[in-house]
Amino acid sequence: MPPAWPERLWIVRHGQSAGNVAADLAEAANASRIALDMRDADVPLSTLGMTQAAALGSWFGGLASPPEVVLVSPFLRARQTAEAIAGSIDACHLASDERLREREFGILDRLTRSGVAALHPDQAAALTMLGKFYHRPPGGESWTDVILRLRALLDTVGLHHSGQRIVIVAHQVVVLCLRYILESLDEAAILAVDRAGDVANCSVTEYDFMVHADGRSRPRLLRYNEVPAAAPVTTAADKPVAAG
Repeated sequence: MPPAWPERLWIVRHGQSAGNVAADLAEAANASRIALDMRDADVPLSTLGMTQAAALGSWFGGLASPPEVVLVSPFLRARQTAEAIAGSIDACHLASDERLREREFGILDRLTRSGVAALHPDQAAALTMLGKFYHRPPGGESWTDVILRLRALLDTVGLHHSGQRIVIVAHQVVVLCLRYILESLDEAAILAVDRAGDVANCSVTEYDFMVHADGRSRPRLLRYNEVPAAAPVTTAADKPVAAG
């Protein structure tokens, strides 16, 4: 039987979004809330984000063995990034999967750190005690909730896309949680990766799959958080707002 893994897997964070820009402005002004008048799912790329996505699409299109399938979060900023990639490659299939959506922040959505402390001090205290890996705000998700849906997603990838070259386009926490699953990391290890630096907009994390002596294929990390395209590098921290 063929291995239940892709031939190659790239994981991409979307380009800079209008939410990233608004969040940075709110933090700089020490505001409690982020000025956005749309659903998180409808937040588009910024002008710079569109430039980043186009450059990344050109990079993928120039590969000797480009992707065959692009799986994408249904959120607009991710779809715009994925469309730039798929549009640069002949006969590349683009499919949306809701399991790749941004982490849901519940009652903390659109709040800055100071806003969480001021408006929901109980949640700020719970986050401090539990840590971001396990803390689940009311109406929202913890990292472990995201990991649960991503395990199901990877089962689908193995079932339908074994042996293919796949790009996943999603969000910062999704990139980190996929690393957690693929590399069999623990809480301390993935939070150390997170502390080392934010996932850059339009950055690429890449895996191939090595066959071991027992005949089983396992993921091998080839690159992490690299921006291979000729566009300005931008990052935005994982915040409880429509900015991821």
